Formats: sequence, C-alpha cells, structure tokens
Amino acid sequence: MNTAEPRVHPDASQTRTFQRPADPLLQVRGLRVEYRHHGSTTTAVDGIDLAVGRGEIVALVGESGSGKSTLAKSIIGLLPRAAERTAGSITLGDTDLTSAREKDLEGIRGRRIGLVPQDPGASLDPVRTIGSQLAEVFRLHPDGARRSRKAVRDDVLRLLELVGIDRPEERLRQYPHELSGGLKQRVLIAIAFSLQPDLLIADEPTSALDVTVQAKILEVFERLAGEFGTAVLFVTHDLAVATDHAARIVVMQRGRIVEDRPVADILAAPDDEYTARLLEEASPHRRPAEARTASTAEPVTVPAIEVRGLTKDFRGKGEHHRAVDDVSFGVAQGTTFSLVGESGSGKSTTARMILRLLDPTAGQILLHGEDVTTASRSRKRELWRSLQLVYQNPDSALDPRLAVSDIIGEPLLNYRVGTGAERSARVAELLEQVDLPVALAGKRPLELSGGQRQRVAIARALALGARTLVLDEALSALDVLTQAQVLALLADLQQDLGLTYLFISHDLHVVEQISTTVGVMRQGHLVETGPTAQIFGNPSSDYTRVLLASNPGHRLRARSGSRTAAAHAHTARPGLSALSAP
Repeated sequence: MNTAEPRVHPDASQTRTFQRPADPLLQVRGLRVEYRHHGSTTTAVDGIDLAVGRGEIVALVGESGSGKSTLAKSIIGLLPRAAERTAGSITLGDTDLTSAREKDLEGIRGRRIGLVPQDPGASLDPVRTIGSQLAEVFRLHPDGARRSRKAVRDDVLRLLELVGIDRPEERLRQYPHELSGGLKQRVLIAIAFSLQPDLLIADEPTSALDVTVQAKILEVFERLAGEFGTAVLFVTHDLAVATDHAARIVVMQRGRIVEDRPVADILAAPDDEYTARLLEEASPHRRPAEARTASTAEPVTVPAIEVRGLTKDFRGKGEHHRAVDDVSFGVAQGTTFSLVGESGSGKSTTARMILRLLDPTAGQILLHGEDVTTASRSRKRELWRSLQLVYQNPDSALDPRLAVSDIIGEPLLNYRVGTGAERSARVAELLEQVDLPVALAGKRPLELSGGQRQRVAIARALALGARTLVLDEALSALDVLTQAQVLALLADLQQDLGLTYLFISHDLHVVEQISTTVGVMRQGHLVETGPTAQIFGNPSSDYTRVLLASNPGHRLRARSGSRTAAAHAHTARPGLSALSAP
C-alpha cells in the first residue's frame, strides 16, 4: 500500500501531495543532471525525488524536454557523455547505483534493470538475425549450468510468443529490416523481459505500436508486475495509455516533478495547472477534422489520390507474402484520408506504392487523374515535386550536420530552383508558414525541440510546392501538447494551401481529430472505409469494433463524458446558479 507524504514544490505557493511507497524498490533522492554543450550548461533534471515500489506501475509523463528520458537514463546509468549527475543519489533495493562502477552496472543492466528503448530502428543490430540477438541475452547473463542451444531457442520462441509476435519460428531467421516498426519494438520488449528484472524501464515503448498490440504489451507489463513483483517505470507522452494502465502518474515539467499521485486522484482534480493542460489536450472531446474541412474544401470531381485493385507481393527464399491485397480507395482534393490498422496490415506498404517508392504487383495508382503506376524514373522525380513524405521520426529524417536553412532548402538545390537569394527567400517564407522564427534558420536539428524538428520536416516537404503530403506516423513521437500544435498547423496549411493528406497512423485519437475519411486495413485488405464520424460512431466491421475497443483512454473518455454531462446539466438549469448566488 502507498503512503502519502506532503512536501512543498520549490516553485509552488501551495503544499502538494507526493506519493511515497512504504517499501520502495527504487529510490531517487535530490537528483540533479546537467548537460554541458559548447561552454553552456543546461539543467535537465532539477532536484528530483522519486520512489517506485515492487510490483508498482508508475507512469512518468510530460512534454518533450521535460526531463523524463534523462531521469530514466540516469537510473540505468546510460547518460550521454555531455550529461553529468551533479547531485543526488539513486538506490535499487540495497544497491547504491550512483556509486557503482561501470563493471557492476553492466551486471545490473538486463538482470536487475531491464530497458525498453524508444527507437527500435536504432536499437537492433541490422546485420544479425532476431533469433541471435535474443539468444545473446542468455549468453551474456548465464544463469547456473550451461544451457543447450535447444533450451535457449525454446526460451527465445516463448519470449516472442509472450509479446505477441506472429510466426515466431520464421522471425528467428529474419533481420530487423524485414520487420515492421511495431514488430521490432516487440523484439526489444522481449529482450527486456527475458531475465525477469526487478525493475523495468520502458521509454516510450508503445509509441510505434497499433492499439491492439499496445493493449497486449501493456497487459504483459501488468502481468509481470502482478506475478513477479516487477516494478515498471513507464516513460510516456501518451496520457491515454498512462491513465489506463498505471497505478500512479508522475508529471514532469522543466526538469521537476510537479505532481505525483494515484491516477484516480489526478483525473478527479489535478493539483497543477500544467497537469490540467495535459489532461485537457489528451481528452477526446474536440470535433473531428471532417467538420472543419467539409465546408472549406471545394467540390472537385477528380480525386487527388485514387488507387484501384492495388496489390503487392513480396517473395524471397521460397516464401511468398501478400502485403497488400486488392485495395481500392480515393482521396478528394483538400481533404484528409487516414489509413489505420495493426502493424503489418499493409498501411505503410500502400503509402510507399502511392509515393512510387515501391512498384505494385497489380493495380493502378492515379494522382490528380494521371496514371503513374508505371512512371519512369524521370517522371517520378517530377512527380515528387507535388507529392511528398513526412516521416515518423524527425530525429532520423533530418541530417544532424546541416543547419535548418540548408535542410529546408535542400530540395530547391537538388531541383535547381531559383538563385541563391531566391532560395533563401523561399526558406524564410516556409519557416513563416510552419510558424518557426527565422532566427532558427542557422540552428541544427539537435538544438530544436521535437515539435520544431517536425515543423522543419513539414517545411522541407512543402519546399517545391507539394499539393499532397503522405504523413506516415508523423505525430506518434510527439507529446500531447506538441501534437495539438502540429495538428493545428496541418489544419491551417490545408485550409490556406488546399493540401491533401494521406495520414498513416495507429493513434486513433489523432485520426479522429485530423481525418475527413478513414480506411481500416487488416492483413493487406481494406475492410472498411467511410466518413470519420461513421467509422468511429457506427463501424460496420467487427475488426474495426475490436480496434476501437482497444483504443486507450477509457478513463479519460469517462472523465470527459462526465464533465460534458455536468456542463449540460448546468446549462439546462439556468436558474440554479441564480438561486445559489450570494
């Protein structure tokens, strides 16, 4: 059972309640971490106290730059070279982690502390099979007598099944590039689970996962916590997930903890104004995009995108896999069409064919009425002036060596558009369009926030005058406040420039807000399409109903519904406030 202990936050004018487990497994006291860069110092974690009990799931939430990941890396001893712990202590049980030697920490990582990192693409060895990378955990951390290869293989298969990976026998022989982002993330979760650690640090572990897989993974977290007493520190920007699965929520802002209380208490009455803003943005109460775009989009008979019978087969090593099977849909100009579905459903493969980065096995692709299915290399290059991709992760999509002005201006240079002065003027215009100050033009991506980097990626996509953008999980790496800002930007750009969006996402909350129409994919098939309100309010497919039921945020929706009902009750009885007025 948790016991509460009041203390005064350094910047607060009131006393707030912070949770303390009675017998903590993890204890952080007065932690301060600073980053040093080119002679300047930035405080990322500022005097933090945190305790996590055995078997407890604690969600650490906050926007990008709040210090969440720095705190998590401090606990496991994986801070980058530029970072330094300048004060405080971290203990795990009776082990002082802050005074432990690197050799001791190597023995603790994996066995006592497991880590699920955020970016699966950068965390798996691209030249080794999935099976060998999972088996390596048992080799590096031998437990008792030497085990046979068959015993290790059996354990690896069990782990793959535990985290919901299909065809586990086949996956053992595959390489990371052959797996979807969601499957790669599940492999990392299996590695972290492999030795049943005392503490599991999950750093945005479900940001790349669809809602059904996400629910299954989070159930595994809960089972580990309940059956084995594993403590879980769940670092996330997704409040919907946090409120559904954590016992406690710890809210960070600017390196400090502003609130640390049970989920029910925070949902009922957040103490801090920042927490209230996070809850407001995460609550599913805003009107879907179709209500905005329906009145502004002019009727156009020729769709911006039309695919007919689109099919894609992958063959290799005597195996055949149909990733996309006879898919047809159209996207009206100036609207947003979202493709949703589980990892491996064919969403991204469909998008890559439309972008002409993959050749279809069968079917047709028409862009603004022109058949581009068999476009030549030179025609594709011309096509990419008006059709552009915004990637999922701006960190890997932007060259860290280049200044912002060079990143945005690169397409203009590659296509030899304008003089140097004209290109500079166009870059300034694009910065203004995406609401970035011109002063950022000389900075590099690492000096920007996640939201600013994604705005740079959008500006680059628009550089040559693109009319259609394919946004592949373009908001999944952003916190709810930054998501809301980028969603507003996309809506403004669509209205001002008449843009068409093909939006690929597993985040149904975002899809409901941005979409005019929605298509649901499963195992390569398009099982349902229709207006957003119809898909979310009255789906015709059983699979769509399963997706919606798996959508996180049940407690947030209940909170939003009760608040709406209370507001309606209040407005329905106008005389009540007059009667109660002094």
